[in-house]
Amino acid sequence: MLLDRRWVVALLTAVVAVAATAGCTGSRSAEPALVPVVPGRAASAAPTEQLRVEVLARYPHDTAAFTQGLELAGSDLYEGTGQYGESELRVVDLASGTVRRRVSLPDTAFGEGITVLESRVWQITWREGVAYERDRETLDVLREVTYDGEGWGICHDDAGDRLVMSDGTDRLTFRDPATFEPTGSVTVTRDGTPLRDINELECVDGQVWANVWRTDEIVRIDPTSGQVVAEVDAGDLLTGAEQAGVDVLNGIAAVPGTDDFLITGKYWPALFRVRFVPGS
Repeated sequence: MLLDRRWVVALLTAVVAVAATAGCTGSRSAEPALVPVVPGRAASAAPTEQLRVEVLARYPHDTAAFTQGLELAGSDLYEGTGQYGESELRVVDLASGTVRRRVSLPDTAFGEGITVLESRVWQITWREGVAYERDRETLDVLREVTYDGEGWGICHDDAGDRLVMSDGTDRLTFRDPATFEPTGSVTVTRDGTPLRDINELECVDGQVWANVWRTDEIVRIDPTSGQVVAEVDAGDLLTGAEQAGVDVLNGIAAVPGTDDFLITGKYWPALFRVRFVPGS
């Protein structure tokens, strides 16, 4: 006997409904719910290490210095400063804070981060897209190169094979130290979220330490993954009275052969030798 087509459709619909009901009542194991994956967050990633600052020594610092870059090379402390019409590269006596040598940037340039690589010093600029390669002894400009985007911080890896540069975003750019051309980049993330305002940099033992602009925080970044693996609370270094008239924490320099760092800030009256230790 031939079945009416509408009757067949109704019968099939009823069968499907019964099967669905059985699945909901537990007669079949329900499919596991899908858990959304947060981009950049690895399920096995270790928690971010929490560190604090242990102050080992305190030195005087020029309160007229809008510190943008800091690096200790041998016995010489190099400091780059900013502001239009005031930007400099200096060699400073650590113990006294006295400026031993200084050169000025053009009034149209806003100085940013610095790094000392063998006999040269690289100094970048904020919005001018110009980097100065200088002689380490005389501080004379040997070459000017250009780049796209802003310049904030710069450091070089242990072998001197590449420069690492920040631009105020969540990105670190790797550059050839001979040509200054970009060779790659990585996005910096903390707990799976992009971390912006990466500022002054220091490369140590395959890791990148960075100031985070407008905060009292320093982070340690794995440059391979871009993940923040440690964060340092560097607040309360200055007394309440000293905080009047100063700007943000900025400036980090490793002390070679030790686990110590030098840190300071823009217009700060002091520079501190510190060690980053587990937080309490």
